Amino acid sequence: MTFTAPRVADESDFLQGETGPWELIIGLEVHAQVASKAKLFSGAPTEFGAEPNTQVSLVDAGLPGMLPVVNEFCVEQAVRTGLGLNAQINKFSRFDRKNYFYVDLPQGYQISQFEFPVVGEGEIEITPEGGEPVTVGIERLHLEQDAGKSVHDLSPDETYVDLNRSGVALMEIVSKPDMRSAAEASAYVDALRQIVRALGTCDGDMEKGNLRADVNVSVRRPGGELGTRCEIKNVNSLRFIRQAIGYEARRHIEILEAGGTIDQETRLFDSVKGETRTMRSKEDAHDYRYFPDPDLLPLQLDDAFIERIKADLPELPAARQARFVSEYGLPAYDAGVLTADKAKGDYYEAVAKGRDAKIAANWMMGDLFGALNAAELELDDSPVSADQLGGLLDRISDKTISGKIAKQVFAKMFEGGGTADEIIEREGLKQVTDMGAIEKLVDEALAANPAQVEKAKANPKLLGFFVGQVMKASGGKANPQAVNKLLREKLGG
Repeated sequence: MTFTAPRVADESDFLQGETGPWELIIGLEVHAQVASKAKLFSGAPTEFGAEPNTQVSLVDAGLPGMLPVVNEFCVEQAVRTGLGLNAQINKFSRFDRKNYFYVDLPQGYQISQFEFPVVGEGEIEITPEGGEPVTVGIERLHLEQDAGKSVHDLSPDETYVDLNRSGVALMEIVSKPDMRSAAEASAYVDALRQIVRALGTCDGDMEKGNLRADVNVSVRRPGGELGTRCEIKNVNSLRFIRQAIGYEARRHIEILEAGGTIDQETRLFDSVKGETRTMRSKEDAHDYRYFPDPDLLPLQLDDAFIERIKADLPELPAARQARFVSEYGLPAYDAGVLTADKAKGDYYEAVAKGRDAKIAANWMMGDLFGALNAAELELDDSPVSADQLGGLLDRISDKTISGKIAKQVFAKMFEGGGTADEIIEREGLKQVTDMGAIEKLVDEALAANPAQVEKAKANPKLLGFFVGQVMKASGGKANPQAVNKLLREKLGG
């Protein structure tokens, strides 16, 4: 397995300060919660939104004498993700104890992987909005248990602890410092989210904290020595990632240009103020006093285990996007939107099957997504199924209704009014295709507007006025092509 050389910045990457250009260096540690019904070392459930401290086993609570047992499914999910990242799968890996104290870490240490992670080096290609493709290296992916949650806003004098998340399996995906802009960092996290969703290894829900990023930021003079980095913890939206990087980069440059130095530290992002603030001084690996967990044997994976997982991999977003371009003839942008997650791609393929692929894409990206956004619904909750939307497109294709009437039918479908056929039949919306009936409407429009007739004979571009009159008189049901044909014949256009 070979990987690309480290990223080299060009002038378009540089930030301008008062004293000259600066190069921004970004690396990310993304924590993705493993899609598993049980925790990493216990059988306790992982359901989101449960009452505090109702999903805690004796192991999670750190009671003396409790022994952790590795959840094999979580290991499979980590290997599956590693394969999706084009990464090296390590047949030997080991769990270690990372020692530090928080009130929501019952054991007084975190079980993680340090020297021997389950997944080694890999890489993914990203394309930031308006930019060129960039390859970002993956340093490693390791498994670890999550801590609990400290709740500070229930009392002015006390902190409450909820251990429901304690022991939940996380995949920490560590990038190489290959990103040079906030747009690249955002695109990288978005690409990771699409990959884990397609693989089914993490739901990627950033609002719930199921996928969050620790953002490492530093600046240096172009081509110079790496600067001191600061880590911004637990950023849980793409927009916040961009804002946090922008603020932190400016902070570093202002300090350095004023003759100051950057302190290595961990910071938090305040999304209300749009700024970062100090959390604590940044620890190095030796500060955690890692040592092998004495209660857990090393993981030994064989080829058959890895090959079984590899054989079950789905089509990944980048490959699916390329196929949508080649197979359906879609523009790259459309294909990217429609393969952003598995549900969208599956819905589109069901709609596009046997139909005009571009029209199917337009209806999904325009009318369907617009209605879903307005109603604050996800695609999985759409009132209009793929088969139903396909049925509507069939009625446009066979000229049962016009495109304009189809918009009205879709709105009624979205409100639960039934299928396209049911609505068309119930409300008498079938397109008028009888040439005699259409010609009568055309003649009436011409007779009612003699002054416009003379102008239209001299300027065929004014035919649109009469098209509008006829369509209005027919309630939008006259066949537009037939109307245009008759008008051109009668006006000499």
